[in-house]
Amino acid sequence: MRLLFPAARFERPWQIAPSWLRARGLKGLLLDLDNTLIPYGYEGPTPEPLRVWLDELKRSGIAACLVTNAKPGRTRRWARKLGLPGIALVGKPLPFGFFWGMRQLGLERKALAVVGDQIFTDVLGGNLLGLTTILVAPLSDKGLPHTRWVRALERRLLAATPTPEKEESE
Repeated sequence: MRLLFPAARFERPWQIAPSWLRARGLKGLLLDLDNTLIPYGYEGPTPEPLRVWLDELKRSGIAACLVTNAKPGRTRRWARKLGLPGIALVGKPLPFGFFWGMRQLGLERKALAVVGDQIFTDVLGGNLLGLTTILVAPLSDKGLPHTRWVRALERRLLAATPTPEKEESE
């Protein structure tokens, strides 16, 4: 059951300060795309808080890449917009995409965190590999039909478990 619990929770990814990451020995982030960084289906300009946060990460020497189950075209467009490497259709929680991200960033497991909005993909996949996992609240209720069903299960699981380190912006 421990595999389903994140190490930390934030409301939004841009609340994860570089100083918080460095204090935990983290040097890189494997980022989910849909409903973590941008709402599912969104194709507009990069949201300002996300742009500012990614710039802050870069200035602080924190590496990042997209590791997502999103389709390749969408992933390529957003990777280009965000200035990040990215890989699509990784089949999370399977390890392949996480391994690709680790190689892409050139970092060991202990120096990486997975940031995502789903327990059964992002948190489970990261925990299976011994990565630090950070759960954020989904940006939108939109998603694939199976995602909406899984969200109900996640809410029940989160309500019945002890709260991990819940963080505020520093």
